Amino acid sequence: MMRSLTLAPAALVALLLTGCQHEADQARLEPQPTAEPTTALTSQQLDNEIWTQLRKTGSYNWNQAPANVVWSALLRSDHVLSVGYQPLGREGAHSLPADARLLPRWEAARQQVLDLILAEERKTQPDLTLEKLLVFEPNALPVVTVRVQELGTIRRLRASGLVRYAEPMGYEPGSTRAAARGTASTLSSSGCGSNTATAGLLEGADYTVLSNGSKSSWHQADQYHGIRSAWSQSTGSGIKLVVIDTGSSDAQENLGSAFNQGLSSGRTVERLVTLPRNSIFGIPYGSAETPNDGCGHGTSMAGAAAAPRGTDGNAVGVAYNANLITIRAAEDVFLDASREVQGVANAFLLAANRADVRIISMSMGRLTSSSQMTDAIRYAYGKGKLIFCAAGTSFDWSAGWVGVIYPASLTEAVAVTGVKDDLATRCDECHVGSDVEFTVVMQRRSNNLRALTLAQSGDAPSTVGGSSVATASMAGMAALVWAQYPNETRTQIMGRLVAASSNRAARSSSFGWGRVNVAAALGAQPL
Repeated sequence: MMRSLTLAPAALVALLLTGCQHEADQARLEPQPTAEPTTALTSQQLDNEIWTQLRKTGSYNWNQAPANVVWSALLRSDHVLSVGYQPLGREGAHSLPADARLLPRWEAARQQVLDLILAEERKTQPDLTLEKLLVFEPNALPVVTVRVQELGTIRRLRASGLVRYAEPMGYEPGSTRAAARGTASTLSSSGCGSNTATAGLLEGADYTVLSNGSKSSWHQADQYHGIRSAWSQSTGSGIKLVVIDTGSSDAQENLGSAFNQGLSSGRTVERLVTLPRNSIFGIPYGSAETPNDGCGHGTSMAGAAAAPRGTDGNAVGVAYNANLITIRAAEDVFLDASREVQGVANAFLLAANRADVRIISMSMGRLTSSSQMTDAIRYAYGKGKLIFCAAGTSFDWSAGWVGVIYPASLTEAVAVTGVKDDLATRCDECHVGSDVEFTVVMQRRSNNLRALTLAQSGDAPSTVGGSSVATASMAGMAALVWAQYPNETRTQIMGRLVAASSNRAARSSSFGWGRVNVAAALGAQPL
């Protein structure tokens, strides 16, 4: 899944409401005595710290890391800090008001936090302005993204009741562990650069030619998930799903001008982008980002979920009559850059605010958490969206001990992983763990063949593996079920999926509810 391993000025009423508390608030903003180290960690020390915690607990939360570690991560990356703010008195609150950023008390808190940061950073940069401090354009969340260099700033923020979190956005581990193993310097085996037509695919063994000439991947066979039988009952019509990934190829007509062909008709496809423009020291450079997929991963995910059942011989997607939105939120699938984290958060917000969207699929992730992404995912979840996230895909050696990665590990996300055609063994590169809810068959034991999907261009299929394609396929299956029961809620649809799963009687600690038989789900009674 990961690559070879995305305000208005304060209103007068707000100032009146908060003015009487100014002295008390200022006292709470004073730095607290600390015995924390003041020397920055090296990248290797940071990696060791993160990997140790990952192996111990299965997760790494920046918001719980010491201030010195957060500061070190800023220095070893791009200095971009994500700061979630709140009015005083909300410490420990889990949920956010839907319109938090527009409320006067929240806007006043934002200004106080920015004043705090500016005051601390100006101790070494006297000429620093607010314009130079801010990094990304604000979104709907009560969050500011700022460029921070001082350890004192982190400490002041950590001591303030106005701050929900203060986390680095652009630091992820990987190079130290990979170098020690003698492998590549990043952590994935199903990312960019390989989405070309796969040679040597055999009709009857690797795919079935359907009546209109399109190709159905071997993993869509009824003995695995009942997908082909399900098509007699539902094809996903009327359901709109979003694929948050690396975009879609402008050269792949099956996600463009040929999206409606053959038995796929009357549906829509949109190609959007939320990935911010590249910048260095706050100065944008390069061309504006487009929805076009330069990686290949997003195209293959969109194809697995909703490629047309056409007449040109392409590989058909699971929900071949569903409406589709592809969002380019990142350059690749390992979210290790600040702008990728921002792009993903913005993508979830975009999907959340679209009343016509029901399902969100994301086959990207990272090893450490991001509270801004969590805010965005919870916002989308609060809007009733059904969110599928990949459990994780990496090298064989790490897939065996790294559990479900972020954000699939969140309770608001449905974590999906891949299994082999023996129905009981994880795919070579797939992560498993207690957070997994569903599995999808996507690797053959006999020849290691992965699932068929759309290549960057043309109609000859490519193949793709890992928990990535498992997630996109699962999103397509959910679309088939929701199309059959359009008036049901997310909870009811999940109930149907669970009731038609292989482990419905006893959830597995590694594979969750197991494989869904989507044909059975179309007729099963909800839990």
